[in-house]
Amino acid sequence: MSDPVLRLSGIRKTYTRDLAKPVEVLRGVDLSLTSGEMVALVAPSGAGKSTLLHIAGLLDTPDGGTLALGGQAMVGANDRARTAARRQDIGFVYQFHHLLPEFTALENIMLPQRANGRSNSAAQDRALKLLAKVGLTDRAGHRPAELSGGEQQRVAFCRALANDPKLLLADEPTGNLDTATAETVFDVLIGLVRETGLTALIATHNMALAARMDRIVRLESGVLVDG
Repeated sequence: MSDPVLRLSGIRKTYTRDLAKPVEVLRGVDLSLTSGEMVALVAPSGAGKSTLLHIAGLLDTPDGGTLALGGQAMVGANDRARTAARRQDIGFVYQFHHLLPEFTALENIMLPQRANGRSNSAAQDRALKLLAKVGLTDRAGHRPAELSGGEQQRVAFCRALANDPKLLLADEPTGNLDTATAETVFDVLIGLVRETGLTALIATHNMALAARMDRIVRLESGVLVDG
């Protein structure tokens, strides 16, 4: 049996800086994601879901517990190993697209590939194929300011998938869109995840969208519970 794509065990995180009283955000989070699984992470604002996603994505370090990515222990790994894992194995999507405004849609998707050592021609080919999958071939040469909110987020999805990651982490990826656009964009996201066989952990407040995933986990009082 293969290792889970992501395994979190006993993850704890407490914030103390500039606080009169320490705030224990994560109190022993356990989570295992298998290959191809799409999981919704549901929690009220301020409950710590972004903190959990940042730890899962190796952008932050826990105060305790273990984290393994594809069976490789990452807590305590050096900066070089963590950077390589983020670049090669993890894709990120946020509520706001965070596209680089001076670059076109095509160039935004090429940049992470070039940083990972892919040739310019191969990066362009991959970017064009991804844009075709989300119906944006004719927008490849447009900068973010020339795209609608839904189009910007679809480009952000393509950028997250540019390096063929094993794991996709998304933090309220449709939270900044109107209801109709959010549903359309979410359809695109699900289609991409299913087609590529990605493992995905997606934080959302939208229970209708969460219900379309394989399972739902809730962050309550610093721990995860099913459904």
